[in-house]
Amino acid sequence: MLESRRMYLPALALLGPGCVKEIGAEIKKMGLKKALVVTDKVLLEIGVVDKALESLVQNEIDYTVYSNVKPNPTIANVNEGFELLKANSCDFLLSIGGGSPQDCAKAISILATNPGDIKEYEGVNKTANKGLPIIAVNTTAGTASEATINYVITDEQRKVKMVIVDSNSLATIAVNDPELMIKMPKALTAATGMDALTHAIEGYTTKGASILTDTLNLEAIKIISSSLREAVNNGENLEARSKMAYGQYMTGMAFSNCGLGIVHSMAHQLGGTYDLPHGVCNAILLPYIVEYNAATIGDKLKNIAIAMGENVEGLSIEEANKIAISAIKKLSEDVGIPSGLAELGVNEEKLSHMADLAMIDACTPGNPKNPTKEDMVSIYKKAL
Repeated sequence: MLESRRMYLPALALLGPGCVKEIGAEIKKMGLKKALVVTDKVLLEIGVVDKALESLVQNEIDYTVYSNVKPNPTIANVNEGFELLKANSCDFLLSIGGGSPQDCAKAISILATNPGDIKEYEGVNKTANKGLPIIAVNTTAGTASEATINYVITDEQRKVKMVIVDSNSLATIAVNDPELMIKMPKALTAATGMDALTHAIEGYTTKGASILTDTLNLEAIKIISSSLREAVNNGENLEARSKMAYGQYMTGMAFSNCGLGIVHSMAHQLGGTYDLPHGVCNAILLPYIVEYNAATIGDKLKNIAIAMGENVEGLSIEEANKIAISAIKKLSEDVGIPSGLAELGVNEEKLSHMADLAMIDACTPGNPKNPTKEDMVSIYKKAL
């Protein structure tokens, strides 16, 4: 008998080319008056933010913009945004961007309805009140932060990425318009695409997986692995962009409700210690951790190989596992991900400290194989 499950999803998802034009009307239906727009300077400069704001202007909805969000959003970003929200009497948030603005907006939303500092909410479901409404316009494919109950904020003083899992931070409306993704650079397309693939593979193999999340994650693996190369090499291809938007959203719905594993635990520490891009860290670590977990996940790697278009008919599970790992490495190589962490400036000096932090990361309990600190150090060394 299937066990009972609790699923958290945005109340409304808008998906497909041009759907960002609908947000103003939806906001008006909700009776909301003024947005704090949370974004970054690059999206502001290249005009992506203006495209999203057109619908607000047409529907006479007021807004003020906070655009100082860093690639790894910090406590300082959250506090600055919160002060701006209060000063301008904003009653909802409009987040525009990839995971960084989305995560920052979630934290601001939580502070608006819960007392104290964001550091107090590190961990799982520590708030009492639902955050302010968030209309989350995603511009990458991607972190799927617009679909999830998770967010990550960097504590600059501790040099730690705080993982916060909180159903009160879930966006009210999730928006994935691939037309907003057309201008995304190759490197960012590759990094965020491999992040999405990591979500799908980790979500499919995590301890918390269910029949529903498995179905979503396997289809996401299929869509992402067949579309990412084209999205990277031909960013103007709207079909490839659309498929990536759907694929990353599907795995977002899934992993938000089943958890992840130590790829994310270990990548979080690389981001917190070295301020490295999250998707790139995930991509480099992924094949080594899949190999580490292989013996504990039955035929799931074989199914991943099939979803990635590999022919494993007649092969043993061990042989199919090797093909799946090779396929992951090949996709990462084809889209230009660095071959190892050393290329990003990582050395052995801080591996032990990062492993200590990864052991207590919120994602670690979901890993299919229970790791030791020594296991994590060994994986970091293999990935250098």
